Amino acid sequence: MSYMNHTEPYGDDYLHDILSSVKTIAMVGASPDKTKFSYGVLRVLHETGYDMIPINPREGLDEIRGLRVFPSLSSIDRSVDMVNVFRRSEDLIDVAHEAAAIEAKVLWSQIGVFSEEAARVAEAAGLKVVMNRCPKIELFRPFWKPKLHLEI
Repeated sequence: MSYMNHTEPYGDDYLHDILSSVKTIAMVGASPDKTKFSYGVLRVLHETGYDMIPINPREGLDEIRGLRVFPSLSSIDRSVDMVNVFRRSEDLIDVAHEAAAIEAKVLWSQIGVFSEEAARVAEAAGLKVVMNRCPKIELFRPFWKPKLHLEI
């Protein structure tokens, strides 16, 4: 089996294909704290039209932004296309095993979250993998491309 080199930049088509094909995204490490980066990403992805499933095992946390919170990936009551991870890099291997177990299609780790071992686990199970990137940023990246024909 050939594995991707996740230290190299991802092709625009690879990221576009993922973001245009997934519909349900489980966010591991979702936070109800509006000052946290994960909250902002959850909000934008949800407002963009993705079916967001916050994952947080905190006792008594039932919803974030009106969305039902699940304590783990295995407790989700429907299929998941993508698992987006806001956890430490060392936690990613366990999340990769869980994502494979629920038959997700994509494992996507946030900026600063990277594990070659987790990527291998996910890829061996047939998942596409994106590491050290933010789907919110990638979603809007096409609009940032410079328009070189414009005068300054």
